[in-house]
Parts: sequence; C-alpha cells; structure tokens
Amino acid sequence: MSRRLVRELVIQRQYQQLVHPEDQGDIFAPNEAKLTEEDRGYYEIIRQGLKAHLEQIDPYISRYVKSGWSLDRLSIVDRAVLRLAVYELLYQKDIPAKVVVNEAVDLAKAFSGEEAGRFVNGVLGKVITELGVSK
Repeated sequence: MSRRLVRELVIQRQYQQLVHPEDQGDIFAPNEAKLTEEDRGYYEIIRQGLKAHLEQIDPYISRYVKSGWSLDRLSIVDRAVLRLAVYELLYQKDIPAKVVVNEAVDLAKAFSGEEAGRFVNGVLGKVITELGVSK
C-alpha cells in the first residue's frame, strides 16, 4: 500500500465516524489488515493524531471557509479531507506542503468532485500562508 491509500482509508473512517458516531463497528478491518507494517504505523499515527489534535486543527479550517459558514456546513468529505491535510501540515513536518496539498486536492476530487478540489486547494493555500510554510 502507499500513503495515498492510507489517506483514503483515514478519510473513509472519518466519514463513517461523522455519519454514524454511535456505530463504530469495524467495517474497515479487512482493508486495515492489508496495510503493511510501515503503512499501519502511519495510519495509526494519523488516526490518533487527528483525534488528539482536532481542537487545534478545526480553527485553521474555520478561518478560511466562506464568511458566515461554520465547519458543520462543509460536506463531510471536504471536512475529512481538510482535517487530514491540516493535520499533516501541522504535525507531519517530513511531508512537503506541496505533497499535502496535491494529495488533498486529488482526494477531494475523487470523493467529492472537481469543485471540492478547488475549494480544498483554496483553503489549504490560506492555511499554508498563515503557517509560513513554503510550498
């Protein structure tokens, strides 16, 4: 597997948790079982990191969505993609910002559509500027 597939799995799990927070059955176990040891480590770091740092991640997204919009107005997929990308920008310093943005845009397009890719790109561009991270 690759980090791209790990990211897809993380987004799918976030989606499930947002849509069905009461149902945490392990429907992802078959896909998780296919992860290599290295990918499983990365997967767990991201999952746990998102959970631990959500309160730090969400304000970055909220600042750059449409004026008057709350994070809850975003599609669940867009929210999941942005949370993952902002987490990587803040806490996975070994991943270049350009890679984070490209992956997030591709995932948004794949799961949500072309317009979502442009939206995610715009929000992440502003987050990168705020963080002073070079692309």
